[in-house]
Amino acid sequence: NYRIGYIRQTIHFTEKTVFEEGIRGLPEDVSSQYWKVEKILAGLGFSEDDLKRHPSDLSGGFQVRLNLTKELLAEPDLLLLDEPTNYLDITSIRWIKSFLRQWPREVFLITHDRGFMDAVVTHVLGIHRKKVRKISGNTEKYYLQIAQDEEIYEKTRINEDKRRKEIEDFVTRFRAKARLAGLVQSRVKTLSKLTRRDKLEKFKTLDFSFRYKPFNGKILSTIRNLGFGYDPQRPLISNFNLTIGPRDRICVIGRNGAGKTTLLKLLGDVLTPDTGQIVYHPEVTPGYFEQTNVKTLDDDKTIEEEMLYTSPDIDRQKARNICGAMLFEGDSALKKIAVLSGGEKSRVMLGKLLCRPINLLVLDEPSNHFDMESCDALLAAIDEFDGAVVMVTHNEMFLHAIAERLIVFKNDGTSIFEGDYQRFLEVEGWGDDLDGDLSGDRETDAVKPEKLNKKEIRRLRSAIIKERGNALKPLEKQVAELEKAIDANENRLKTLHELMQQATEKNDGSQIADLARKIHPCQADIDRDFEEFETLSETLETRRAVFDLKLAELDEMES
Repeated sequence: NYRIGYIRQTIHFTEKTVFEEGIRGLPEDVSSQYWKVEKILAGLGFSEDDLKRHPSDLSGGFQVRLNLTKELLAEPDLLLLDEPTNYLDITSIRWIKSFLRQWPREVFLITHDRGFMDAVVTHVLGIHRKKVRKISGNTEKYYLQIAQDEEIYEKTRINEDKRRKEIEDFVTRFRAKARLAGLVQSRVKTLSKLTRRDKLEKFKTLDFSFRYKPFNGKILSTIRNLGFGYDPQRPLISNFNLTIGPRDRICVIGRNGAGKTTLLKLLGDVLTPDTGQIVYHPEVTPGYFEQTNVKTLDDDKTIEEEMLYTSPDIDRQKARNICGAMLFEGDSALKKIAVLSGGEKSRVMLGKLLCRPINLLVLDEPSNHFDMESCDALLAAIDEFDGAVVMVTHNEMFLHAIAERLIVFKNDGTSIFEGDYQRFLEVEGWGDDLDGDLSGDRETDAVKPEKLNKKEIRRLRSAIIKERGNALKPLEKQVAELEKAIDANENRLKTLHELMQQATEKNDGSQIADLARKIHPCQADIDRDFEEFETLSETLETRRAVFDLKLAELDEMES
């Protein structure tokens, strides 16, 4: 009776209205609780008029929302969500974020929206180096744990390689010594048990910066009494005024269909205003990134060619460098546009923005086709850009990180909010009673660590490593000093034997007697050092094995 809910990609509706189709999602035992249908549909952005429409009249995005509504109403034991925010606007994202935080059952969520994930989940499961890893906590803890584990792995690999070389040198050096045959054999066995760790391959992530064109004026652009609408009776934008400064960080927010992308197209001269005007300073050079811009790419061109044709100052080497920054390295830059995925095409469009200097960056939902690491790189590049930024986004992490001014599309029109996004939530908000309630991570009993606390394990590991160093370093020093002493005495003994051979050939009795008095104590010193060397080496190996076992047990507890 374990039920799994999944938002199906195939769209199939049987009822005449959105509301009636939504009712189909209710379980049989609560099939009369229509208020739940209205609540979820409203939360996902359906208006009262939408409830009376035929499902087939909805846009593709709202049809997906209707399927999502039915799955939420069905209350499955396990809800599978694959990029649920892709078809939602900011108010719907906030609503479903709150809804899922209270979801009493299990949720398996795939999303590139880091803020959304951190607010909803109790555990993070990632695929890293072809292995699946699950940790308790948020994405920050996940990435921190990965970094710490890889640091430990590399240190262990280096130490093991050093240890392997020490053993190999020992075996090579003392293999011919009959009295150390047992010790040499023991080292050979130890060597056979040592696993060889491969050096970790460095992962490539987006690493880029926008080229800035210096601007000497005080105002980049002035928008006066702007008006536009696809339907003259229902303008999307009317009497809109805005001044854009050289370093402004302006984010455009509001529901889907309110006119946000239309405003950016007006700024990018893709559309012509019905009324008013947009005046740019003569030195302004804008860079425009919009999801539908991928349609301007030529399917017959390669990625490299798209870069080359973007700006006259881009030569082949610069084009290749930009391709590499967008993760198209080597021959992958020669791929045709026609074979690229949607995300790869978005990276090409982003790369084209890097080809020429700009001082106004206009971005429409730039994070939609990027993974978390790429979103982090994009945020860093925007933060470092010396020009102005105007950006449409539903991603609240981006809003909190970037926005210093807001263009707000609401039911009552378009307004300018002078302040950051947190201040907007405190002063105006979305009227959803969720303001200030969704900024933290999910806190549940499930977040409490299983078995041992990770922090405690790291503390124990550090303590064991420190104790190992204190215990083994004096022994290692003694063993090294004995090796040097044995070397020195063996070289001296060799020299004495050579002199003895010469004295014997000359039949020099006094020199033979003198050399004999020196050879015997030298041989005795070597014998004594060998005995001590063997004892200390065995002690060192035993103690090292004890510490290795302790560390291995910690690794098992952590995995």
